[in-house]
This record gives sequence, structure tokens and C-alpha cells, in this order.
Amino acid sequence: MFKLSERNRAFIVVIDIQEKLLPAIYNEKQVVENTVKLVKLAETLKLPVVVTEQYPKGLGKTVEDVDKLFESNTLDFRGRVEKMTFSCMREPEFTDVLAKLKKQGYDEPIICGIEAHICVYQTVMDLMERGYTVHLASDAVGSRSERNHMQVLDLMLAAGANVKPTETIVFELLIESGTPEFKSMLPYLK
Repeated sequence: MFKLSERNRAFIVVIDIQEKLLPAIYNEKQVVENTVKLVKLAETLKLPVVVTEQYPKGLGKTVEDVDKLFESNTLDFRGRVEKMTFSCMREPEFTDVLAKLKKQGYDEPIICGIEAHICVYQTVMDLMERGYTVHLASDAVGSRSERNHMQVLDLMLAAGANVKPTETIVFELLIESGTPEFKSMLPYLK
């Protein structure tokens, strides 16, 4: 669980939620809705966001419902990283962005994206191997098969990732009701 003193150490990583890949994901609507919540939370709390796209020439760009959020002038958008590797941590541009974030005190990634059992899994494992405390939004990741999704969540939990629903992450970071941040997030929590 995040502590008040650690809230500003969090950042969001959106992995490969792309036009041509998303329709094959069994829980695609839930993945998009919960990713939107996380990006809006990042905007509200001024947390950085990094986006990856796996071979965008073939799989398309980030889906519009998510992509349009990065146009906000108040979002701390750290950029879009194109990759060919499955683990984001094997892409030098991504690790460069993470190194800059770490120097600024951001060392607790909140992960969402697809596919849970491939790119998300490999990224989470590599992040933990490098000492990051990883928070995985279990209902903001997806796979083509529900079985693969559920099995890999158990695997990442057993390996030490903090696997929890998006709403749990949102409320952990908001800490209390009645604040301007809480009121800003209410439309996304109904």
C-alpha cells in the first residue's frame, strides 16, 4: 500500500494499448476504462505517465480513448516509446526515461496495458529485478484469453508485485475524501 509520504513516488506506465491489438483482448472495454481512470489520476495528482507502443507500424497507435488524454496541458506526459522488445525494460529509450524519473524520486510504477502474459509480465519482472516496487492494476491489464490473464496475475503476485484493482490504487493515492483531488476523480469512480 502507498503511504502518504510515498504518493509522489508513483508514476503510470501504459503498455501497448493499441488499435489493432485491443479488439482481440477479452476484457478490452475494462482495460480502456481503467487505464483512463489511472491517467486521470496521474493528471489530478501531477504524476508522470509513460506510454509504450509495440511495433506501431503493424499494430497501430494507442487507442483514441487513451491517446487523447495525452494532449492535456496539465498532464505530466513523459512521452511515447516505440518498441520491438516484449519487455519495456529492454528498450533503451524506455530505460532512459525511467532513469530520469528515478533521479526525480519516481520509483513506484503503476502498470496497465496489454498483453498481461507477455509484455506486461516481462516488464513487471524486469522492473522488480531492478529494485522497483511495482503496482499492477489487475483490471487495467488484459490478454486474448482470460485464462492467460488470470494465471499471470497469480504469477506476478507470487513474484512480489502489488497486484490490485484500479479502484484500490486510486483510493490509496487519493488517501482521503473531501479534497479537491478526490472531487476531481469522482466522475471516474461512478
